[in-house]
Amino acid sequence: MKSVQISLQMASQVKTFVSIVQKYSYEIDLRSDRYVVDAKSILGIFSLDLSRPINVEIHASDCDDLLQDLKQFEK
Repeated sequence: MKSVQISLQMASQVKTFVSIVQKYSYEIDLRSDRYVVDAKSILGIFSLDLSRPINVEIHASDCDDLLQDLKQFEK
């Protein structure tokens, strides 16, 4: 598992983020404090506190392409 910290502060960023992660078949979770949601769920993401950084947990070992795609959201 790999993780990276991102920031999603606008609805347009959330939409772009979800469209990126949906292209990948492996499981991707978002963790904010004690809450964990599926990164492919727009409603789940909006249930998080988006004013704070969010940890992306990628459940795959070969995910360099996804990490590259997520650089635009890194905090």
